[in-house]
Amino acid sequence: MSRSEPTPLLLDTQLLLWWAIEPRRLPAGSARLLADPAQPLVFSVVSLWEVAIKSSLGRADFQVEAAALRLGLLGQGFRELLVRAEHALAVQHLPWIHRDPFDRLLVVQAQLEGLRLLSADRTLVAYGEHVQAAV
Repeated sequence: MSRSEPTPLLLDTQLLLWWAIEPRRLPAGSARLLADPAQPLVFSVVSLWEVAIKSSLGRADFQVEAAALRLGLLGQGFRELLVRAEHALAVQHLPWIHRDPFDRLLVVQAQLEGLRLLSADRTLVAYGEHVQAAV
């Protein structure tokens, strides 16, 4: 009998940034989960879009190059998830538990793609089984 494959983890933008730039900030349980070579990891272009927007504001406290982040994640074995029309359209039916448009799109992507969204934002857990709080 073969062991079933773990559900791929889609990381929210905050966790991606911690993973790439400040891994010591990752909660211990999440760090162990992400370090497991059997655990498939996914990032969304939604997070790259969010990073690009924040970078374009020119804030001294946010110096992240979205293209370099993407290359680093791909180099670490992450799979890239594109945004499809179905994702954008499904946001319309998502309850207003959370108002951040980036997080709402990540939740929908997790739901439609059969992923688990690992998030630093505990509010998102209210969206159900496809969201897991980082611990």
